[in-house]
Amino acid sequence: MGINVLLHGDGGQSFFDFPNQAVQNNLMGVVVLAPDPNLFWGGGAGLDRTNGVEHAQAVNDLIQQTLPNVIAFNQSQVFFTGVSGGSLLLSGFFIPAQMTNFQGTGVLLNCAALEPQVNFVDADAVISSTRIHFQSTQNELQSLQGAIPDAVTAYQQLAVGAGLNAQQIGALQTANNEPNGGHCEFDEQGFVSGIQLMADSYSNIIQGGNGQVTGIGSVTQSVVGQRIQFAAAN
Repeated sequence: MGINVLLHGDGGQSFFDFPNQAVQNNLMGVVVLAPDPNLFWGGGAGLDRTNGVEHAQAVNDLIQQTLPNVIAFNQSQVFFTGVSGGSLLLSGFFIPAQMTNFQGTGVLLNCAALEPQVNFVDADAVISSTRIHFQSTQNELQSLQGAIPDAVTAYQQLAVGAGLNAQQIGALQTANNEPNGGHCEFDEQGFVSGIQLMADSYSNIIQGGNGQVTGIGSVTQSVVGQRIQFAAAN
């Protein structure tokens, strides 16, 4: 089996809930606790993740050096899920700096995203082989209402720079914010249940499924020609 590595949101809620624990499409869930006293991935606060470089390296080293001593898994099938602050680390630091070590897999970025904050290693190869989905809600946090669309645009521009055409980009990069909920409330009810909904739909979204999420429908709309718009500021 491969693994689906989840990075929780600020405070660690999704570490303790372990929403991705079920096996889906031959991926078993792994959830990692942030090495930070406040359980913030990347440290810092808000969009300023002051330890992003170090935390991204720590996740890479954990997967490549420590996990193989704990459990046998297919090291060419390492996928990722981010929740809020975990998505900030993945999009801002981990994908650009470390995803070259995990090419050909995918990343689900829930309720947060940043433009790359560091130099992008092997950008063309990573972008051309990595499935990325950005999922948000209509009533997202004010602080993220600019950051998420900017991140979507930045990653799309990287794909254009890699020579991908619109159809190829749309197959790899998708975005959706249809749910009429607040931060991470993808089921329009709550944070925990919303995250669980997306975790339950992982294979449908990232692993070549039909993109269907219960209560939302298909979420895998191409980023090409799409600029995420929010209903209101929180």
